[in-house]
Amino acid sequence: MTSAAFHVQQARRHLETGNAAQALADAEQGLAAHPRDASLQLVAAQGLMALERFTEAVAQLEALTAAAPETGEAWMRLGACRLHMGDMAGAVDALEHGVACAPDSFIARLQLAEALQAMDRTDDALVHFFRAVTTAQAKGRWLGDQTTAPDLRERVRRAMTIIDAGRHALFFNAITPLVEQHGADDLRRVAQALEGYLGLRPAGSPDPRQKPTFFYVPDLQPEPYFDRALFPWYAALEQAADAIRADLQQVLAAREGLQPFLDFSGGARKSDFLDNARDLDAAAWDGYFFYRHGEAYAEHLAACPATSAALAQVPLTRIDGHAPEVLFSLLSPGTVIKPHHGVTNSRVVTHLPLIVPPDCALEVGGVEHVWAEGRCVTFDDTFLHAAWNRSDRLRVVMILDTWHPRLREVEVQALTRLVETIGTFNTRAGVA
Repeated sequence: MTSAAFHVQQARRHLETGNAAQALADAEQGLAAHPRDASLQLVAAQGLMALERFTEAVAQLEALTAAAPETGEAWMRLGACRLHMGDMAGAVDALEHGVACAPDSFIARLQLAEALQAMDRTDDALVHFFRAVTTAQAKGRWLGDQTTAPDLRERVRRAMTIIDAGRHALFFNAITPLVEQHGADDLRRVAQALEGYLGLRPAGSPDPRQKPTFFYVPDLQPEPYFDRALFPWYAALEQAADAIRADLQQVLAAREGLQPFLDFSGGARKSDFLDNARDLDAAAWDGYFFYRHGEAYAEHLAACPATSAALAQVPLTRIDGHAPEVLFSLLSPGTVIKPHHGVTNSRVVTHLPLIVPPDCALEVGGVEHVWAEGRCVTFDDTFLHAAWNRSDRLRVVMILDTWHPRLREVEVQALTRLVETIGTFNTRAGVA
């Protein structure tokens, strides 16, 4: 008996040369001997589609998806068939299944976005247009005419136009009520920051040391470190330093609840961020989190009552899904945190040093700062910054974030709404 793979190979060869009828005949001959072979069913459906026998192709593909619902290609071809037949709702259902099975299939996602747009589901369409284009561009495609197939160029241009207009409207609408209430002048910096984020104006800092990786608010005086007088809540936090340190000692004794500060699951390497002159494997930056990405760690707050009470007096940055970020930051002996930039200058980072051996320091914008136990320091982490523990003992500081002290309250409200809106959209679009 001739193998199923042989018939698939023959059929695909005929499809490539434009002989759809012979391709279908080869596939059907193979199916006579191997009726349940998914590859043969798929190539038979391709032959039917090439012959514009869409009703038969749909029947073939519906049978295949029912038997093997994890077959993304079958769902995507089913969606394409239904599009040809004018069944937009059916096409959307099939294509949604297809991209769920194969999220990086940017052409199928483009088809899904177009179908959603045709159904006036513009918000959903925008998400999929954006993800289709960003996925393709991450693979070196759709960067211009040279990297876009001729039959797709107009569709990709239209997708980009929809993306630009849709994101502009979505994000500006997040702050429009505040602009109408307070006036454009009060929200000028936020509006300009959004224009920079969308690529509508230059978004760089006048200080070359400062390079936010996500969002830059202009006209906030760039400075690596901030004057203590800007933070009236320092006093209460520093007065509680001994009690906070006692909480920390309980944490260190139990050694429970600690987790790596950095996430290497996306393929990043420890050596990209950390170094240890003695042994790279020993390099460690761990955290005992009270808040992370805006989520409270209730058990940790309860286990450290003095810390929890002190934090209640600090005006932490609060953005759903994003902030605050508060933790005991543990840097192992010999470990260096390599120079890097933070995400946005709209918020600043404070350290309350708790355990500081000799040969430990922070450097921001080329300016070195040696921590003093119990004395806060606040800096703008969008400046190139690094930290090190060159001692043979553990170093621990408490890290927390607050809004930039020179932002007005209405700007804080607008930035909160805006970052939440951008974050929600990016999450839906699969953007990290």
